Amino acid sequence: MSGTGLPPGATPWLHDAGRVYARYYLRPAFAIRTHGVERVPRTGPLVVIANHSSMVEPQLLFGMLPRRSVFLVKEELFRGMAGRFLRRIGQVPVRRGEPDRAPLLTAVSVLRDGGAVGVFPEGTRGAGDVANAERGAAWLVRASGATVLPVATRGTRRPEGRGRRFRPRVDILVGEPFTVDVGKGRAGLETATERLRGELAGLVGALDEWRSRHGVEKED
Repeated sequence: MSGTGLPPGATPWLHDAGRVYARYYLRPAFAIRTHGVERVPRTGPLVVIANHSSMVEPQLLFGMLPRRSVFLVKEELFRGMAGRFLRRIGQVPVRRGEPDRAPLLTAVSVLRDGGAVGVFPEGTRGAGDVANAERGAAWLVRASGATVLPVATRGTRRPEGRGRRFRPRVDILVGEPFTVDVGKGRAGLETATERLRGELAGLVGALDEWRSRHGVEKED
């Protein structure tokens, strides 16, 4: 690795330009508020874990994080021009539901290079309440010794049974970074995964409570 915090084949200047674009291009569609961005460690290996309820969260976090970040993205999006662009800005394709360590090994190399890797532990879009989590994030932490940063997002999901309001309010809450000692074997991964799931679910719950106190529906 070159010290860029990006995987091989990525173009640093294009990655940085993509971050700037992602930071602003969704603002006409969403009223975006960020909370706790100052908690993001600016250097060192970092596994960002986030909840996932729509296709918008990866783009929001990619633009919001104040440092370069590599996200594990479903392989179906890596087709044609879009796929080439995603690779050039450093994103990593993942085949959902299939055992494939190649993307995880790429992510580990980014972390060992001092970079940040974003993971959605739920594995797929849903309610975003982190009721379940897969073991990939814990595996990355064990392989790299990275710090973990939980990030909760609410407001991106279209409410069921009705249309989306004009410029729905989206809140992004960055939690406190923490470290996890991941034990050996499957048992160690499962214990650490539950710790990560609990931390992220708690942050999502805190964001839901904050939005409720301020008169914002659970999914606005």
